[in-house]
Amino acid sequence: MNDKLEKILDENLKKEGLSRREAIKLLGASSALFMINEEAQASAKKLDGKNVKILIIGGGLAGISTAARLNNGLDNAKITIIEPNLKSVSYQPGNTFIGAGLYKKEDVLFNTKDFLPKEVEFINDKAVAFEPDNNIVETINSGKFTYDYLIIATGVVLDFAKIKGLEELSNYYTIQDSQSIIKLFKNSGASTVYNVQAAEITWENMQKCIENASKGIKQNAVFTHPDTAIKCGGAPKKMMYLMNARLNEVSKEARANVNMTFYPNGNKMFSVKEYEDAIIEQYKQRNMYWKYGHNLIEVDLKNKVATFNHHWQEKGAWDKDLEEYEVIKKSENVSVPYDFLHIAPPMKAPDEIGNSALGSAKGWVPVNKETLQHVKYKNVFSLGDVAAVPLGKTGGSVRKQYKVVADNIMALINNKPLEAKYDGYTVCPIITDIGKVMLAEFDWSMKPTPSFPLDPTQERYIWWLLKAYVLKPMTMYGMLSGRA
Repeated sequence: MNDKLEKILDENLKKEGLSRREAIKLLGASSALFMINEEAQASAKKLDGKNVKILIIGGGLAGISTAARLNNGLDNAKITIIEPNLKSVSYQPGNTFIGAGLYKKEDVLFNTKDFLPKEVEFINDKAVAFEPDNNIVETINSGKFTYDYLIIATGVVLDFAKIKGLEELSNYYTIQDSQSIIKLFKNSGASTVYNVQAAEITWENMQKCIENASKGIKQNAVFTHPDTAIKCGGAPKKMMYLMNARLNEVSKEARANVNMTFYPNGNKMFSVKEYEDAIIEQYKQRNMYWKYGHNLIEVDLKNKVATFNHHWQEKGAWDKDLEEYEVIKKSENVSVPYDFLHIAPPMKAPDEIGNSALGSAKGWVPVNKETLQHVKYKNVFSLGDVAAVPLGKTGGSVRKQYKVVADNIMALINNKPLEAKYDGYTVCPIITDIGKVMLAEFDWSMKPTPSFPLDPTQERYIWWLLKAYVLKPMTMYGMLSGRA
């Protein structure tokens, strides 16, 4: 466990008058639910897999968890995963901790083979072409594969090509290990936690900004949110909260020397009003600012300038026939100098998916939002970040989705109706301070759906314990075993 987190844990437990044992008891409900689920799965009778071939594209959290649950529930089925990255199961939610110096890269990177079910075949290759009408997938080095059932769980790519000045990064993956991102962002003051390598640079940049602020040098910290759907939409705000906390650790004077502003493309802080109201109030209390309707379109890394397309609407002339005012859309480009820049890049489905017969006009894989079955190809399912569902681009969502996909495929194999349904459950642990988290849970209703009888809009230390100590092992040893 990271020394910094250990220290924070002991200090906060002392303030709360709790021992570590007592704190663990408070979180016992989550552990108990995991154990009950694990025992139920272990004792359940396996279904006949009827020698079907199940092919999974993507060996990350979604792909491995689904494979494990299928493997736990089926006999005589051949399950194969195609994945190009040997560290694909890495714990991506930990990237925000890397960006704030609470984790190191080694705390989130793992070897996929260590979590792979023994009976599941792993092909270290990349799928590049799809023929869903013929049930064929083609790879770069291993040739073609046929399947009876196909699961798309590739995740998304970071579409840096949409930002002028960052085009050379093109389409980047969160755990892609390359020197190009280090070379481009080094000493520029800019970076992102949406890539592990870049998250390390984010912490370097944050330390430089804090050092300058502590010397009395005024600093401008800028945080962005793009005009596309992104995974973990709360991450840009988390980085603001964490930088605010790190500055306050140094001194009130250091914090006062840094102007912190969030520039989201949209016109809301959060999609659920109750959480949005809480976030806005927290921002006001912490002297953190925001400017809606700003989409990052260019970064001048040399001169440290971020350019946004600022867009808004104005009321026009009255239309007598429609009996309403005309809406006039306006925009202008705005250049913002920065000392620290955190970029949440545009994201999209991998081109080989988005441009295939399996993709949609927007690239995402079109599925029934409840059964997660492809709208055209009934033997194809998709989950995680690449699936075209209104909600669900978080690890907490995948925890619900993978069970739906696995159970529905097992039902199809055995000629049963698809009874497993995804209800849109999404969880976003919003880190509001070092030692505090607001646990934002919601579903299709777009209303808070808390798992515990506590006000979900309140930032609490107990949720920090959940985020910092429980979710990672639950993910790595619970979900990846197909039992949590």
